[in-house]
Parts: sequence; structure tokens; C-alpha cells
Amino acid sequence: MALASTGKALGTAGGAAIGNLPIDVEGISSRTESVLAMRMDTTTRAAMDGATPAIVGHLNLLLCEELGANEDQDVEVLVRKGYSLIDYTRRPSESTPTFGAYIYMRDAALLTRRLLWIYTQRNGLGAP
Repeated sequence: MALASTGKALGTAGGAAIGNLPIDVEGISSRTESVLAMRMDTTTRAAMDGATPAIVGHLNLLLCEELGANEDQDVEVLVRKGYSLIDYTRRPSESTPTFGAYIYMRDAALLTRRLLWIYTQRNGLGAP
């Protein structure tokens, strides 16, 4: 399993949420792959609602890492989009149509995957 640690303490600027948890590159890659394999016509709303929090959690974890947004405008745009996606007011609710929940889930998974790739490149890890 590919794990990476930046050594940042949680609760500090740029750190993760609890302790010195490493980024589970393989786990995040696998989760995003399974979410992106979900098809609208064969996926239930319950499955979407179950997968979305994990993807948002992975996205949030990656946003806490130093991805180079200060040096790269393209990364900065992705980070801003990430913060927009994790904003509670923009997340799907029970009243959101299934298609909207599906699009949100896929958008979050795609962005998580892109940020994971940036993370692995910046830390000299193998591509996810």
C-alpha cells in the first residue's frame, strides 16, 4: 500500500486532521476509481449518498496538503474549486435531484483524483 506522510501535525496550518496521518494514495485512488465507475442508470441514490462523504473527506484531506497553489495558477484554480465543492452550502441534500447528487459525486471524485496526482508528483511518489 502506498502511503506518504508530510510529517505535518494535525491542527497546524497545512496539516491533516488528526495526528500525523499519511495520505493513503492507493486507498484514495481505489475509492475514486470505484466512484467514477458508478453509472447513473445502475446506481441507487443510497449508494451515491454513501460514497460521497468518503470522497469529500479525501478531497478535504488533500486540500490540507501543500500542493503548490502559490507557485502554479492551474493548481490554484483546482484548489479553489475543491474548497467550493466541500462547502456545506453547495453539497447535495435530500431534496437535491438524484442527477445533481450524481454530478456532485463525480465532480468531487474527479477533482480528488487530479489533486492526488499533483500530490504524488510533488512528493516523488508513483502515479496513483
